[in-house]
Amino acid sequence: MTNRKTIDPFNMVNKVYGQWENQMNDLIHLWTNNREFVRLSRTCTDTSSFYKDVINKGQELVGNQLNLPTKEDVANIAKLSIQTEEKLDSLEEQIWNLQDNVSSTNKEIEGVAQVSSDIMKLTKQLKTELTKTKSELYETKKLNSELQLMKNELAGLQSLKEELTELTTLLQFMNVRTMETTAEQNHEPAETISK
Repeated sequence: MTNRKTIDPFNMVNKVYGQWENQMNDLIHLWTNNREFVRLSRTCTDTSSFYKDVINKGQELVGNQLNLPTKEDVANIAKLSIQTEEKLDSLEEQIWNLQDNVSSTNKEIEGVAQVSSDIMKLTKQLKTELTKTKSELYETKKLNSELQLMKNELAGLQSLKEELTELTTLLQFMNVRTMETTAEQNHEPAETISK
């Protein structure tokens, strides 16, 4: 086989670029290493900044006459726009928080309303129970007084019974006496008459 060199395009471009870079660096170094070039570049820079200021002042005067915004006005408007957006975001967040608070407060109010309606129902039930209890108490007192009257009447009947028992005993005794007296008058023994 024969020795052939292969051509690498990357190496070729790299060598050409390296040579061109070295030559340009030398040329720039030669130009900038000169005092006249430095003086000339300074003069050009000063002149360019002077004309730039003149043009800016002219644009400002024309803009004021035509009511056109300047770069500063546009920058201020952009800042104000950003600040306004931030404030709107903050207000939006506060509104969301308020909505959350309002919804939770509404839920709490609904809970309190439910509890108060339950309390009202319970109060009504207690009132009806109280009314029933009062009527039952009145009936109980009435029955108690009637029972007291019956007890008094029974006590009176008991004493009447005792009196009747005494009277019957007395009548029997008197009957026996009357029979004895009639038997004595008839001369009969009292035992036969009582039998």
